[in-house]
Amino acid sequence: MSKKTDLDVAGRKLTVSNLDKVLYPEAGFTKANVIDYYIRIAPVLLPHLKNRPITLKRYPEGVDGFFFYEKQCPSHRPRWVKTAKVPSRRNEGHIDYCVINELPALVWTANLADLELHTFLHKAPVISRPTALAFDLDPGAPADIVQCCQVGLWLKAVFDELKLESFAKTSGSKGLQVFVPLNTAVTYDRAKEFAHTLAEAIARQHAKLVVSRMQKSLRKGKVLIDWSQNDDHKTTVCVYSLRAKARPTVSTPVTWDEVQSALRKKDATRLQFESAAVLRRVEKRGDLFEPVLSLKQRLPAVSALRE
Repeated sequence: MSKKTDLDVAGRKLTVSNLDKVLYPEAGFTKANVIDYYIRIAPVLLPHLKNRPITLKRYPEGVDGFFFYEKQCPSHRPRWVKTAKVPSRRNEGHIDYCVINELPALVWTANLADLELHTFLHKAPVISRPTALAFDLDPGAPADIVQCCQVGLWLKAVFDELKLESFAKTSGSKGLQVFVPLNTAVTYDRAKEFAHTLAEAIARQHAKLVVSRMQKSLRKGKVLIDWSQNDDHKTTVCVYSLRAKARPTVSTPVTWDEVQSALRKKDATRLQFESAAVLRRVEKRGDLFEPVLSLKQRLPAVSALRE
């Protein structure tokens, strides 16, 4: 029988269960620890979740057990959990995604053992307009995040030339992700074409280390620049989200100086952060990823890359 506890979260009554259940066995990290992390990180996390449809990735038996994705917001959700309609690609109709705009909704998802938060690049109701350009740098063994740092810096150099600011975060798993804030009028078609063209160009220039095609057979010892995330039906792990790894690692914003340092010292551990370390970083540095929400930049034409 599940043990239930009633919480008052920002004035809303919420029943949570099995708080002592261990979800990360190697770390002894319980559901109570997961909920506590999300409550404490909420001041910087919630702005990145606001109005973004979200896919839940639930691990009811912990990271070593089965998991499932949940796009349709559960029918048993509290009435105050908001949803956003997104057209379904596989069949006619739509999917009502959860929208996590307030702390009680975040705690509710954590109680469902939704360890990972996967968001779209757009906000409701304007679901045809991405607010950023995103590149997921995914290393094929034996490559790791150190090689991703080099590829990330090559991307940054292009954006610097184009007078665009870019920001990096760890995936919380193996790789690095690079975001370019837009927050201006742009379509997914334009964003995807730009991202694809740039990924192909870097793959041509640095063929020994970089690929832009998805086939796993091409990726051994190389870094895939996954440009395909720039799509209205794809989600990317949200900044500050936990990851379902052996230990409670987090998708963490990092400075370009930290990226450069990890590359120079060839030390992947410099870019590995667990929940407690992330809370300390935020307390000391604030939200390094905040400009992704607020900075307005216009996406150049694809021809600018050829020039």
